[in-house]
Amino acid sequence: MLLPIFLLSAAGFTVLTTEFVIVGLLPSIARDLHVTIPQAGLLVTLFAFTVAAFGPFLTAWFARFERRKLFISVLVMFGLANLLATFAPNIWVMAIARLIPALGLPVFWALASETAVDIVGPQLAGRAIARIGFGIVCATVFGIPVGTLIADAFGWRSAFAILAVIAFAKALLLFIYLPKTNLHQHQVSFRSQLKILRSPLMQGHVLLSILVFSGMFTAYTYLADILERLAGFDGTLVGWCLMGFGAVGLLGNSLGGRAVDRHPLIASMVFCLFLIGGMVALVPSIHSPLALAAAMGIWGVTQAALFLVSHVRLMKAAPEAPAFAASLNIAGANLGIGLGAMVGGRVIDHLGLGSVGFAAAGFIFVSILLALLLMTFKPRATCMDS
Repeated sequence: MLLPIFLLSAAGFTVLTTEFVIVGLLPSIARDLHVTIPQAGLLVTLFAFTVAAFGPFLTAWFARFERRKLFISVLVMFGLANLLATFAPNIWVMAIARLIPALGLPVFWALASETAVDIVGPQLAGRAIARIGFGIVCATVFGIPVGTLIADAFGWRSAFAILAVIAFAKALLLFIYLPKTNLHQHQVSFRSQLKILRSPLMQGHVLLSILVFSGMFTAYTYLADILERLAGFDGTLVGWCLMGFGAVGLLGNSLGGRAVDRHPLIASMVFCLFLIGGMVALVPSIHSPLALAAAMGIWGVTQAALFLVSHVRLMKAAPEAPAFAASLNIAGANLGIGLGAMVGGRVIDHLGLGSVGFAAAGFIFVSILLALLLMTFKPRATCMDS
C-alpha cells in the first residue's frame, strides 16, 4: 500500500521542484537573459496564472483517465519542458518552457492526492497527503537549494538539464513499478464537479487559498534576492540558507498533517499567525545570524504546513469531488503565487526590497479574518447541489 504513495511522492518532488526551483535561480536567469529581477519574476507569475486558469478544468477532464498512464505522461512532459528551458536563448522561449509544465502540475498534484486518500481512507486524508507532500517538502529541502548550488557552480541551465533527466527517470520508475489503478466505480461527471463552485463556502475556501499564497509568495519569490542583496550572501550561502529553510519544512509538513485532520480552519489561522511573525522579523534580523535563522525557521515551518493545510482543507470541504476540490486549491494557490510575485515586484520597485515582508503580512492578516468568517458557515454548505 505504501509503495504507490512513495512513488507518487518521489514524482511530486520532481513536479514541484520544476515549479519552484526558479525562485533560487531568478538572479542568475535575470543576468543571463538581460532582464530585471521583477521581469524575471514574471516567469513565476506566468506559471502560476496558467495553473490557476486551466488547472480545475484540466483536472476534471482528465479524472476519467487511468492514473498510471496519466502520471507517466505528465512526467515526460515535464522532462521535455525542462530540456527546452536548458537551451532557452531569451526570456520568451523561457516563458514557453514554463508554460508547458504549468498545464500538467495541477492534474498530477490533484489526482495524486485523490489516489493517496483512496488508499488510506478519508479519515486519514491529512496524513496520506502529508506523505505525498513529503515529496513537496523534499523539493524545498533539496530540490530548490541544490538547484541554486548547481546554478552557482555550473550555471542555471545545468539545473534545468538535471531536472529533465530526473523527470524522465521518474517516468520510467512509474512505468515499471506503479500498478494500474482502478477508476472510481461511480465517476462524478464533469458538470457535477463544476457544481461545487456554486457553494459560497467553497468560494470562500478558494479565496482563502488565494490570500494565503499571495502573502507567502509576495516575499518568498524574492527570498534569494533578499539574502544576496540585503544580507550580502553569495550564491553558495544562499543555497545553504534555502536548504535550511526547506529542512525545517519537514517539521511543518508533519505538524500540518496532524493539525488539519483535527480542524482545518483553526490550523490555517494558527500557522498564519506564526507566518506573519517570521516574515516581518526577517529583514530586521538580517545582520544577526541567530535572529535571521530563527525568523527563517518560523517562516519555513509555517509555509510548509500551510501548503498541506490549504490542500486538505479544500478536499475536506468537498468530499463529493475531492480531486476537483484539490484542483481548486491548486488554482487558487497558484493565482496567489502569481499575484504575490507581481505585488512583490511592485513593492521592490517602489518601496525597496526590505518592504516585501510587511506587504506579505498584510495578505496573511486578511486570510486570518476570512478563516474566522468561514467558521460561521454550516458544514452542509459544502455538499453539491442537486
